Amino acid sequence: MKAYAEADLVRAAAAGIRAPSLFNTQPWLFRLGGGAIEVLADPTRQLAVADRDGWAVRLACGAAVYNARLALAAAGTPAEVELSPGPAAPDVVARLTPGPERPPTYAEADLCAAIPRRYSNRAPFWPNPVPADSRARLREAARDEGAWLEMLVGMTALSGFAEIAQSADRVLRRDAGYRSEMMSWTHTDSAPDGVLVTAGAPVSEPQDLLPQRAHSDRRRAPGRDYEPEPLIGILGVTGDLPTDQIVAGQAMQKVLLTATDEGLAASMLSQPIEVPAARDQLRRSLGRSGVPQLALRFGYGQPGRPAPRRDVAEFLLPPRP
Repeated sequence: MKAYAEADLVRAAAAGIRAPSLFNTQPWLFRLGGGAIEVLADPTRQLAVADRDGWAVRLACGAAVYNARLALAAAGTPAEVELSPGPAAPDVVARLTPGPERPPTYAEADLCAAIPRRYSNRAPFWPNPVPADSRARLREAARDEGAWLEMLVGMTALSGFAEIAQSADRVLRRDAGYRSEMMSWTHTDSAPDGVLVTAGAPVSEPQDLLPQRAHSDRRRAPGRDYEPEPLIGILGVTGDLPTDQIVAGQAMQKVLLTATDEGLAASMLSQPIEVPAARDQLRRSLGRSGVPQLALRFGYGQPGRPAPRRDVAEFLLPPRP
């Protein structure tokens, strides 16, 4: 029986740690055991206020699983994936076991090449519209991973979403513990985790349609709109169990890598998901079955650079005995 080796573990982990996470906490670990690669949640990296129930950790770990899958497939050793293997290993998000060897598909190679180039672009996007075929490819990427991506079309839908997002953001900003936690993960100097001030969005103005997290104190010219008509997609899955959230994380990552491969910029808006009442309002406004897990913003923007990561060795656990 074929088994993954140490080199496969390092390859999977090096790709996995490039996934996004709330406040760039990087809440994942990797372990080789019984010839399989396990992706685990790191409980020490779960946000005590912003992520009390672990939703953001599971979404981030799902994204890390997708990156690890891509890296293994690109190396010719695609994985069979078992999510949440069981109560005996509660921190194990997924177990990857070797499937039949085969050359990577062109799509796998392209998306794997996009992993080191993907990053969250929080700056204002240009007014250039995203073409219909690019939007279709993003929706297809979500479907491929068992999720749906609902694009908000027209100002009526956008305004309704913006109202929900702004209301959720006000709720979060009123929580002193939330503000303190966010600032503890905001850095003015280079750091291997968290969000750099220089990567934050400009300070929100009253006329802005969408809320922005206060990672930055940069201001822009008075009266200048952030984005008058952004492209917003709502990512959702059928249910809201922990496994559903891991599925959503994998779909999120495939959508983000597809956007990168399309030459698009993207960022995430999770405020309407973090506030339960806002999330329920968003679900009802969409008029479709399933549970929203994240809002994503797409467009064309000024090139930036990926956020820093800790050294891959810090994420590797000793093999399971």
